[in-house]
Amino acid sequence: MTTRVWDYLTEYQAERTDLLDAVETVFNSGQLVLGASVRGFESEFAAYHGVSHCVGVDNGTNAIKLGLQALGVGPGDEVITVSNTAAPTVVAIDGTGATPVFVDVREDDFLMDTSQVEAAITERTKCLLPVHLYGQCVNMAPLKELAAKHGLSILEDCAQAHGAKQDGVIAGSTGDAAAFSFYPTKVLGAYGDGGATITSDEAVDHKLRRLRYYGMDTTYYTLETPAHNSRLDEVQAEILRRKLKRLDTYIAGRQAIAQRYVDGLGDTELKLPQTVPGNSHVYYVYVVRHPQRDEIIERLKAYDIHLNISYPWPVHTMTGFAKLGYVEGSLPVTERLAKEIFSLPMYPALSPDLQDKVIHAVREVLSTL
Repeated sequence: MTTRVWDYLTEYQAERTDLLDAVETVFNSGQLVLGASVRGFESEFAAYHGVSHCVGVDNGTNAIKLGLQALGVGPGDEVITVSNTAAPTVVAIDGTGATPVFVDVREDDFLMDTSQVEAAITERTKCLLPVHLYGQCVNMAPLKELAAKHGLSILEDCAQAHGAKQDGVIAGSTGDAAAFSFYPTKVLGAYGDGGATITSDEAVDHKLRRLRYYGMDTTYYTLETPAHNSRLDEVQAEILRRKLKRLDTYIAGRQAIAQRYVDGLGDTELKLPQTVPGNSHVYYVYVVRHPQRDEIIERLKAYDIHLNISYPWPVHTMTGFAKLGYVEGSLPVTERLAKEIFSLPMYPALSPDLQDKVIHAVREVLSTL
């Protein structure tokens, strides 16, 4: 049986009745766009995070873009973030007309090196955009201090950290707003695209609702600033409502899988994920590290195990962002990690037998390097 880093079919079979009922609920509702399912999900997702507002949008990229725009970010501004992230983080910044500014990440946990942020702040800096990468939180305390000192806003990128916590505080509830993706692979994933931006700021919420609906007020149909259609689909919202009730169970499953990797691979030369003290890691992906990464991945194909890399090309090295002027060596830790990191299978329905197969194969490959 082919083993990959993610698969939804086993989970679908287990949840099929509920998921199909979600579709029936929407189709029988009489309203297919911005109806009861979107409103219900928004209310429940906001409550899960202890914030006042949630605005469902069509994907995680627009959740970031609209979040930035609602915070006043636009052409001429700068947004500080990291390059070791999925490209959509930076694409969203670029989409506002602002300029992404990168700081490096930390060697052990791959998260934003917050000690570098203040040196990157200029008179054009408008927002800090920490990425809660791979399933755990960036240290928010120093970012909050810097934001207060320099008059900046904070948008948390929580696309990979649904339910993650730092010292008991859930990801997405610390900044001025937070953006989430519900792409199917996520800890809370839809059966298609989806996203949301959360906030406790009523003015930001109001701007977000206009931005996702052409710039219009949906009641009076008055258009202030032209925007695009970025609405969360009603069917996906209802599916997410059902899955949100199981989110803590999904997280517990991922954490159990992570512990089995520690038990099975902790005595090898493979560098396993490091959890920051005080963090509750939800393991969106299980990213490991080895200097012979490419050879390991290639040899595992003989065992019908096909892995991927999150992420092999840092955003600042991509052709599309050459305009930013970063050269090789600009972000040495990020660039070094990109040559060594790769992901082992991680999803709640991963069976112990399949995981044992992966562990056994990895041990065999490592023994022959």
